[in-house]
Amino acid sequence: MRILIIVPAYNEEESLPGVIDDLRKHIPTADVVVVNDGSRDATARIAQDMGVKTLDLPFNLGIGGAVQAGYVYAERQGYDAAVQFDGDGQHVGMEISKLLRPLEDGIADIVIGSRFLVPGAYKAPLFRSLGIRIFSFTLSRVLTTAVTDSTSGFRAANRKAIVFFARMYPDDYPEVESLVLAHKMKFRMIEVAVTMRERTYGKSSITPLRSVYYMTKVLMAIFIDLLKRVR
Repeated sequence: MRILIIVPAYNEEESLPGVIDDLRKHIPTADVVVVNDGSRDATARIAQDMGVKTLDLPFNLGIGGAVQAGYVYAERQGYDAAVQFDGDGQHVGMEISKLLRPLEDGIADIVIGSRFLVPGAYKAPLFRSLGIRIFSFTLSRVLTTAVTDSTSGFRAANRKAIVFFARMYPDDYPEVESLVLAHKMKFRMIEVAVTMRERTYGKSSITPLRSVYYMTKVLMAIFIDLLKRVR
C-alpha cells in the first residue's frame, strides 16, 4: 500500500523533530505530510528543513480542519492508507504497523489505536479520564460495538474512508464525531491496543473547567450527528 502519515501540528517546534525522526525510523517507506495549522512558531520551517512535505494553512483551523486538509491531500495524491499521527510526541512510530495490519488484511476500513485496551497501561488526568469514559459509553451504544478510546487521534483509514473524510470531516470535536459519521456510512471500525506517551513538550489546553464544557458540547454534537444525512 501507498501510505501517508498525516501530522497535524500547531506550535510544535520543540516536539516535531523527534516526531519526524521517529516516523522515518519505524516506517521509512511511508510518506509524511505535516499540516501546519497556522502556527506562530517555527513549526513549518522545521518540517521543511527536514525535507517533509508541508501544507501551510493560512490561519488556525483547529484539529478537525488540519486533519481534513491531510485527508484531502491523501485523496488527491491517490494514497491507499492514511495514518493520523499527532505532532506533540504522544504517538509512537513503532505502533503504526498495528494500525495498518487490519487494513492490509481487509477486515477494517478504520482502525483506532486505543490506550485503554490494556488496563493500567495509560493513566489520563482525572477529568479527561471521566470524559473519555462518558464518550466511550455513549459511542459504544451508538455504534453497537465496544469503544474504549473514543478521543484517540491515532488512527488509520483505508482508501474508501480517505475519500469520505476528504469530503466530510467534523470541525469541532473530530475524534468522537468522525466515528459517528463513519458508523452512518457503515464503515468497518476496530480498535487495537497501542502504547502512547505523555506529550513531549508543552501542556494540554483542556483544564478541568473546560473538560466539563467540552463533555457537554461533544455529547450534544453526537446526537446532532445522528440526525445528519451522509453519503
